[in-house]
Amino acid sequence: MPAINRNRETLFTALLDGLVLCMSWYLFTVLKPDLSASIASSERITLIVLGAFHTLYWLLIFSLMGLYKKLYLISRFDEFLKVARATAIGTLVLYFYVSLDGNLKVTDAFSSVAIYALLLGGTITINRFVIRSIQRFYALRGKGLHRTLIIGTGKNALSAYDDLGRNKSLGMQVVGFIHVPNGFEDQPLQVDKDEIMGNLDDINRIINEMEIQDLIVALEPEKRGDLVKVLSRVNNPDVKLKLLPDFYQLVSGLNKTNQIFGLPLIEISPDLMPAWEKFTKRLMDLVIASTVLIVMLPLIIIISVAIKWNSSGPVIYTQKRVGKNGKLFTMYKFRTMQNDAEAETGPTWASENDPRITAVGALLRKTRLDEIPQFYNVLKGEMSLVGPRPERPYFVEQFKNDIPLYSRRLRVRPGITGWAQVKWKYDSSLDDVKEKTKYDLFYVENMSLRMDFKILINTLFSMVRAKGQ
Repeated sequence: MPAINRNRETLFTALLDGLVLCMSWYLFTVLKPDLSASIASSERITLIVLGAFHTLYWLLIFSLMGLYKKLYLISRFDEFLKVARATAIGTLVLYFYVSLDGNLKVTDAFSSVAIYALLLGGTITINRFVIRSIQRFYALRGKGLHRTLIIGTGKNALSAYDDLGRNKSLGMQVVGFIHVPNGFEDQPLQVDKDEIMGNLDDINRIINEMEIQDLIVALEPEKRGDLVKVLSRVNNPDVKLKLLPDFYQLVSGLNKTNQIFGLPLIEISPDLMPAWEKFTKRLMDLVIASTVLIVMLPLIIIISVAIKWNSSGPVIYTQKRVGKNGKLFTMYKFRTMQNDAEAETGPTWASENDPRITAVGALLRKTRLDEIPQFYNVLKGEMSLVGPRPERPYFVEQFKNDIPLYSRRLRVRPGITGWAQVKWKYDSSLDDVKEKTKYDLFYVENMSLRMDFKILINTLFSMVRAKGQ
């Protein structure tokens, strides 16, 4: 049975929302013809065009408020609360805009706003309720389920398999198991040998080949130490990862679980930031990067001349780096070392007082002005202002094997600066990378606009104090 496609599901839901929004606008023009006509007249557009803006506005609000995330078999009550919150915020924004234009009189303000919000929120809620009910109806009959792999082959894995089979409303169809061997003698298999798809080393290949959408980690208590190994191997943002906790985890109070039909699951969410924060972060990247490149154009010219005067070779140094989700991109920097500095040694770290660094390059590194060309990478969407620093493929492959969970830092766009840069020194050894990875992982799991602003301010202080290397 084909797996349900998340992108298709999102598009389908958005299209139905759009139709319902058009209907709600039509009903509002019938109930409040004078007000809707007054607003259209003040904007010098027709009611039809205003209705189109109304629809696009709400689709944007819903998107920013996360109404198109985690749609599959979401609790209908939870979705009602999300719709109510988005409707309240969006209506308040429109209320203040219309009030400033003088189109809404105080005498009919409450009734007009109430009618508008109830119409819009009510029709969207009904639409979503119908969609989820149909979805649940088909799920109970085994249709449109998410392809699911269970990581584990012991009693816990078999128990999870049985629970999922009995409760189709969870929306998961188990297609097989992943064996997690360790250094000790393995327990006897509790699942059918023919249903084991492979070992943990094969996990990403199996996910891609079988279009897996959910992973459930159901390890035995004695294999709890293998959890880090599992998390290190699985780094696909399109796959939901859930943990089947053992008894200790449930009673310790240290983990928040979702219990559905007797099956407690700890979900590790791939959504690192709310949609509106992601949108704001990207907008901030574009605005700041454009401004820096324009305002600093005279300084860029001066730096370019100084680099050419100080040493032979190109002004801009290009290098392949590993970006979000492991994609390669070309990163740009002002050249701070002698030309072909790694021609004889191969990839290697810069050290303190590195003889390969030129006089001009040393000043650029201390003030971090050598990073200015990377604002072009930010404009292209390959980097962000804030994020883990991008590393070369040679080192990434090495670090994946040597540092647990290293690959999880590839879940976000790399940055010009980051939490590790303001908290730790430049890399000069594997131990440095291990320490910086701790800071990078902390950022990835706790990233927010507030944290980005904090990192940017710290970076500015570092530049002023010339603390770069």
